Amino acid sequence: MPEKARPPRFQLADAVFFNLTRGAAFLVLALLTGIILSLVHGSWDSITHFGYKFIFSSSWDPVAEEFGAWRPIQGTLITSFIALLIAVPVSFGIALFLTELAPAWLRRPLGIAIELLAGIPSIIYGIWGLFVVAPILMDGLPIKLGENVLFTIPPIQPWLTEATSGIPLIGKLFDGPPFGIGMFTAGLILAIMIIPYIASVMRDVFEIVPAMLKESAYGLGATTWEVVWNVVLPYTRSGVIGGIMLGLGRALGETMAVTFVIGNSYDAIESLFHPGNSIASILANEFAEASAALHYGALIEMGLILFLITFVVLSCSKLLLLRLQKGDGSHS
Repeated sequence: MPEKARPPRFQLADAVFFNLTRGAAFLVLALLTGIILSLVHGSWDSITHFGYKFIFSSSWDPVAEEFGAWRPIQGTLITSFIALLIAVPVSFGIALFLTELAPAWLRRPLGIAIELLAGIPSIIYGIWGLFVVAPILMDGLPIKLGENVLFTIPPIQPWLTEATSGIPLIGKLFDGPPFGIGMFTAGLILAIMIIPYIASVMRDVFEIVPAMLKESAYGLGATTWEVVWNVVLPYTRSGVIGGIMLGLGRALGETMAVTFVIGNSYDAIESLFHPGNSIASILANEFAEASAALHYGALIEMGLILFLITFVVLSCSKLLLLRLQKGDGSHS
């Protein structure tokens, strides 16, 4: 039916619907612009005083009003990388088990249990990490039945130090005193926190693979791993990368859990066992105490840097997806 021949009420409804959806889209852009402008305005004193040197400076002395973002940036990137390094294989295994290997009666309750982990408040993860995980990493944990010790979880940090001692580069990563808290613990807690997000997305995209494709591969004699690697992953590559980026964004901005277990130290990060700082933790620790304008501006600039890091990571992931899609087109 031509547009002009449609009843006026339909034309009005379409116009209202179109403008509402367009307004919602522009509202998101307006909010994003407002956030950027407010961060730039709040950090203007720090930007004009320190310039680009703020990013590469390692000093943080509120008394002398000397501030630098390099150490928190390092802590943010290192803990997020550790979290992805642990969470992605575990999430892939969970999603693979739930979609391909688990019996039907187990899939739904186990999937719900994993998704419920995403609803636990981050401060609970932080308390659990400080009072449970950190002591286990430092001293181990005896598992008892009554008065009898069944077995003992070994102290992981001392074991890693001994196992990697003498290995070039890797030995340096796990060198240092086993405090329990530090960069490694923060990354481990972040990994546990983002596993439900990545695993849920992977499971959902694995389930949309047409059964005919998998059954055809099985009919040709492919194993489960070959089906997943050659059929499921290529079909769901965009969704898998999107789930990983969702988890990375969660890890980059996590505040309270990291603040509990990272150690909150401004010293140089000499190994993964040393305490450190992240952008989110330094904001949580010092924002309420910032009285000087330069201190306040430096903290707001830290928030701006975190915003830019997240934006760059998401942009790179989008470019990667576009490049992969272009490659698929050239192969076809």
